[in-house]
Amino acid sequence: METRILGHNGLEVSALGLGCMGMNHSYGVIHDKKEMIRLIHKAIDLGVTLFDTAEFYGPFINEELVGEALKPFRDKVVIATKFGIKAGVDGKQTQDSRPETIRKSVEGSLKRLQTDHIDLYYQHRVDPKTPIEEVAGTLKDLIKEGKVKHFGMSEAGVQTIRKAHAVQPVTAVQSEYSLWWRKPEEELLPALEELGIGFVPFSPLGRGFLTGTIGGNAKFEKGDFRNTLPRFTSENLTANQVLIEAVEAIAAQKHATPAQIALAWLLAQKPWIVPIPGTTKPQRLEENIGALNISLTGTELAVIRSSLEKITIAGNRYPEEMERTTNR
Repeated sequence: METRILGHNGLEVSALGLGCMGMNHSYGVIHDKKEMIRLIHKAIDLGVTLFDTAEFYGPFINEELVGEALKPFRDKVVIATKFGIKAGVDGKQTQDSRPETIRKSVEGSLKRLQTDHIDLYYQHRVDPKTPIEEVAGTLKDLIKEGKVKHFGMSEAGVQTIRKAHAVQPVTAVQSEYSLWWRKPEEELLPALEELGIGFVPFSPLGRGFLTGTIGGNAKFEKGDFRNTLPRFTSENLTANQVLIEAVEAIAAQKHATPAQIALAWLLAQKPWIVPIPGTTKPQRLEENIGALNISLTGTELAVIRSSLEKITIAGNRYPEEMERTTNR
């Protein structure tokens, strides 16, 4: 598989990674552990080297799954995990990136992942109560100690990234980016290019929407967090089908699927972008990786861009309270 470099420190990974969250978190279903391990092993067989998890997913059980699956291949893969989000008694997320909390988190993650180091350690969300310089300084120490190889940030604002990067170089930033969420193009992508930081888009398929399989009457499992997202109301799903129609038209011309076009478009934006689509199905994994075989010409990219400019996406991506935790 094609590889790409994240950051000036030269973290080399497969051009597509695998987001593991949905295997047992956020979508209302905890999939069979053995099946998910087989899926991860299949991803390795297909050339995937970047695997993404987080302390918060489960919590904890997603790291345990990933750790067990990757243990036999540890020297061949890059493990990315995250710290800094806790679930309160009311179910609401809180941010905690105090140095002592980070150190406790890293020890727990190392144990669950069955490894002596974390390749890419993201601050999951910026903690407004802890100066980012303290967070970056703690990561700098963990890197010196060999427990962490690379520092990452997730859903952080540009000024916060700059402050962190001045203390400890940031290798990668992870934020949502796709055909139906292009806000990173405004400030984030130019800043990352300037600073030499890689970009890892999560939800590159719009949490399943860009596959073209989610219509206006879609129903989700109880506990599926899409039930809480404004873009996934029946009204907004119906309104946003115009985007799917545009993607399907391009897919037909390229003899590809909508998902493959969505991923190929992302890959074409910058050579330091590495999407991490998640899946629990072997056939979807193969389909996603097939996007690497699709080359979009400059003319085709211009047509897509022109089509996007004419489409107004209905609905916010998060409820207001969750959105406030991003871009800090």
